[in-house]
Amino acid sequence: MKFIDEFRQGDLARTLAGAIAAEADPARSYHIMEFCGGHTHAIFRYGLQDLVPDNVRFVHGPGCPVCVLPIGRIDGAMALAEAHDVILCSYGDMLRVPASGRRSLMKAKAEGADIRMVYSTQDALRIARDNPGRQVVFFAIGFETTTPPTVVAIRQARAEGLANFSVYCNHVLTPAAIQNILSSPEVRDMGTVSIDGFLGPSHVSAIIGSQPYEFFAEEFQRPVVIAGFEPLDVMQSALMVIRQLNEGRYEVENEYTRVVTREGNPKAKALVAEVLEMRRTFEWRGLGLVPYSGLRIKADYAEFDAEARFTIPEQRVDDVKGCECPAILRGVKRPTDCKLFGTVCTPENPMGSCMVSSEGACAAYWSYGRFREAAAATPGYAVS
Repeated sequence: MKFIDEFRQGDLARTLAGAIAAEADPARSYHIMEFCGGHTHAIFRYGLQDLVPDNVRFVHGPGCPVCVLPIGRIDGAMALAEAHDVILCSYGDMLRVPASGRRSLMKAKAEGADIRMVYSTQDALRIARDNPGRQVVFFAIGFETTTPPTVVAIRQARAEGLANFSVYCNHVLTPAAIQNILSSPEVRDMGTVSIDGFLGPSHVSAIIGSQPYEFFAEEFQRPVVIAGFEPLDVMQSALMVIRQLNEGRYEVENEYTRVVTREGNPKAKALVAEVLEMRRTFEWRGLGLVPYSGLRIKADYAEFDAEARFTIPEQRVDDVKGCECPAILRGVKRPTDCKLFGTVCTPENPMGSCMVSSEGACAAYWSYGRFREAAAATPGYAVS
């Protein structure tokens, strides 16, 4: 299959692994944060960590849109469905993320709330058309990748005169989160998290381009390589980061040239700028309040803003006691450092968001890496 098979060839993977082993300086370590959960799953699904030397480590970042949404915003969505009797539409993963009191949108649905899983914003619009006597709210989440479809839905609702459709906007911005991580005391002062370079997100960069990363690559002296999701993409990108570090360069490079340009998608960016604007601050799970990292609906489109149409409670809620999702999202801990992982927290009974989402680090460890990690920790273990 074009654009897939050629990026999964074993002989090329072995060649890249040899190049990384040859160029990685054994006298130093390389900590490369993959921001995106899609990269995390590629690393574990294809066993890429086992193909690189021990001094090259992948650090998992916060790039899972479901994982980073704080409990308070999920509680807000639940309040919409229960207190205002709306039809709440959401993507599937979001329904299972634990909220306050061990509840979730899925449990609220089982208790009678009208919460419906959708595959796209177009599904939500169709539900609004089919139910003219009910208010329909789309629970919009995600990074820059999923923002344009939300904007298109709002513009389409205005064009069709759909007065019963609105959006609970929770879209967040990637560059602000990366800058927040690099500015955190854990990275800059305490040294508890080592990040030498980044694998930049793929789909996000298809929208915003590679240019927005140039500031912090220079400011924080960390190379960024925009990486595709296939295993050879990740291997090649890791090699590019290592080469930059060896040469003392801190630049933005683009490995994913078949999709990403420096400028991104100008039409999508223009649509987003027409309808949405930055919030002064927005809460992320794990990162706390991050300045200018979230989007809200502009006043010109306020009639489609669920936060303007309904009273939605706003509160900060602590994560489940013992859940290490916040530290995992910052790269401070690994899923296997969490006492709940694999015990009371499993994909069937998630205690934290990282175990729910298909892009979550805990889900990746559970699905692909948990047993290998455990085996690697035992004396005498060797990768064949």
